[in-house]
Amino acid sequence: MKYKSSSDKELLEYLKAAEQEAFTEIYNRYWKRLLAIAYNFSKDKSIAQDIVQEIFTQLWVRRAELNIDSLNNYLATAVRFSVFKLIYRQKRRQEIESRNCKKELSTISEDQIEARFTQEYINKIVEHLPENCRLVFNYSRNSGLSISEISMLLGISKKTVEGHLTKGLKVIRLSLRDGFNFFF
Repeated sequence: MKYKSSSDKELLEYLKAAEQEAFTEIYNRYWKRLLAIAYNFSKDKSIAQDIVQEIFTQLWVRRAELNIDSLNNYLATAVRFSVFKLIYRQKRRQEIESRNCKKELSTISEDQIEARFTQEYINKIVEHLPENCRLVFNYSRNSGLSISEISMLLGISKKTVEGHLTKGLKVIRLSLRDGFNFFF
C-alpha cells in the first residue's frame, strides 16, 4: 500500500533497493502511457509491446546504476529513443537492400550500424549547440585542430576555446547518457 501513495522519487529509491513491489508500482503507473507512446510512433502493437517490455526489463536490470531525475520523462524518452532506433535500423537495412548490395549486407555488423547511428546522433546534438560552441567542437573533433589553432583561427582566447569545448562535450555526454546509456 505504501508504494501506491509514494512519489516517483520515493519509488526510484525503493527500486534501487531492489524492492519488487516498487518496480511493480512503476510498471502499473507507466505501462499504458509508454505503450501508447510506442504505438503512436511505431504503428505496430507487437513492436510497441516489445519495446515497453524491454524498457522495463532494462529498468530493473540497471536499477542500481541509474540516476533519474524525472521518471516520467526518462521512460518516455527511452520509448521514443527505442522506436527511433528501430525505425532507423529498418530504414538503413532497406536502403542497403534496395541497392542490391547483398554482399555488403552480410558484412555489416551490428557494431558498425551502432557506430553509424551513434555518430549521426552526436551530429544531431552538435547541430543544436550554440554557434561558437559548435564551431569549436567541429574544429577540434572533425578538423583535428588544436586549442591554440582554434584560438588563432577564431580570434578568441585559449580559455574561451576550452570553455566552449568543455560545454559541447558536457551537452553531448548528458544527451548520450539520457538516451543511449539506457540501452548499452
